[in-house]
Amino acid sequence: MKRLVLGVQYDGSCWHGWQTQPSGDTVQDALERALAAFSNSKITTTCAGRTDAGVHGIEQVIHFDTGLERSAYSWVNGVNAFLPGTVAVQWAKELMLDEESDDNFHARFSARARTYHYLLYNSNIRSPMWLGRAGWVFRPLDVDRMREAAEHLIGEHDFSVFRASGCQAKSPLKHMYGIQIRRRGEMIVFTLRASAFLHHMVRNIVGSLIFVGTGKRDTGWIAELLASRNRSLAAPTFMPDGLYLAKIDYDDKWDLPQKNSEETLGMLSFL
Repeated sequence: MKRLVLGVQYDGSCWHGWQTQPSGDTVQDALERALAAFSNSKITTTCAGRTDAGVHGIEQVIHFDTGLERSAYSWVNGVNAFLPGTVAVQWAKELMLDEESDDNFHARFSARARTYHYLLYNSNIRSPMWLGRAGWVFRPLDVDRMREAAEHLIGEHDFSVFRASGCQAKSPLKHMYGIQIRRRGEMIVFTLRASAFLHHMVRNIVGSLIFVGTGKRDTGWIAELLASRNRSLAAPTFMPDGLYLAKIDYDDKWDLPQKNSEETLGMLSFL
């Protein structure tokens, strides 16, 4: 047996999230159907982090174990032949599997950090070109105010105030390594990198930063929210349309053929 690691990209607009459901209308369901068709066997995948309905994946990472002998080229192109146009395997990597060791690669537990991008279209008129691909705010936003407010989120904190009620994470303590907020014309791009994210955490943070950007709240409000740990005090969960799982960081020893976060951001500039 060996462990296969795949980098998967998908447009989440038409899917009911990542995780398998009885309806079969999820990215995981589509991927596992394609893997079964290609391999003539049932394959169950494990992902780095589940995404909600409407959320996109620039580079989701998954793994599964198999005894099949196939080249990386075959895994990529063979599986893609059975996938719909909204999902595609970008790369494949075969890793040794030691069934007696605890040091095998794991898509979720070997991850050291995650990066998300959020695209926000900031214009007084909505654009059909960005439907399903970017969030929209019609009120003018002050990027400098949002950057100042975001500084309060850097470091290790209890992020309960930005946690969905149905979140299954064992602990609300996460380390936020960095938040960048950049304006490109009418588009504002949020890039958040953390050890891990709670359910709806990115969308709840973006929604609260928007409150600051419109002047509805002051820049110190974010610090007050963190201290309160009270979800009801923060802004409502913002729309999923502009959220992209961009990058999962792993130890260099696994030698995965991944893009860096700036490359994934560059890809979005062409959408």
